[in-house]
Amino acid sequence: MRINILVIDDEESYCEILKYNLEKEGYEVDTADSAETALGYDLRKYQLILVDIMMERMGGFDFAKRVRNNPEIENIPIIFCSALNGEDEKVMGLNIGADDYITKPFKNAEVIARVKAVLRRSAPSLQTIRQGAPVIQGVPGYQMPVNQAAPTTPKAFAAGFEPDVIYKQMRIDRNKKTCYISNQEVRLSRKEFDLLLFFLSNRDRIHSRDEIMDKVWGDVEVTDRAVDTNIARLRKKIEPYGSNIVTRQGFGYGFKSDTE
Repeated sequence: MRINILVIDDEESYCEILKYNLEKEGYEVDTADSAETALGYDLRKYQLILVDIMMERMGGFDFAKRVRNNPEIENIPIIFCSALNGEDEKVMGLNIGADDYITKPFKNAEVIARVKAVLRRSAPSLQTIRQGAPVIQGVPGYQMPVNQAAPTTPKAFAAGFEPDVIYKQMRIDRNKKTCYISNQEVRLSRKEFDLLLFFLSNRDRIHSRDEIMDKVWGDVEVTDRAVDTNIARLRKKIEPYGSNIVTRQGFGYGFKSDTE
């Protein structure tokens, strides 16, 4: 059985390089120029996914979370390929459930070696496959000998890991306490961040000032004016989504989803 690999990168040159070199090794390789395009594929056919992190719309981290949160495909090995080479990004990628992390620019020989290592850890040898051993439950295309334990991969949401909150092109990373709009970081104060997280987590509802104070400020006493001022600043910072934070006179505030 041929090994099927999916490469996801919005830079066409990287897709072409990886496809060419992996196919030279005998793998079947498909490419996708975005995470959204890849999600339209039947991901159950792949034995490995290589994905970039920084893409124009949905990033590699969010794509990986969707894979790891889907019981049908959660065990497919994932390798991140990214120009982000900081320790924080690598740790976050591995915590999400990646099997390896390769930094760009990379050497083709290194990629091939890492691909082979991940496949060895995550799947049986081709000889075992040809012998017609049973299929590993939940990992389409993988087979292994009778009585051999199925390989394990990290689960998506390890202890303490919180998934992102996303609205259109706006993303809140609850682990790094940061907000991004179209992959550009938006500088928010602590209370602005807490307000936005509260609104996005409870969208399409109107919340009184008292409720907002309780959920965002807790036991700290603040005035109505402080709430109004923080919301006004937040609206300006999250354009074009500032108008989604609506005011209902006499009731309070809320984040209204677009109905278009």
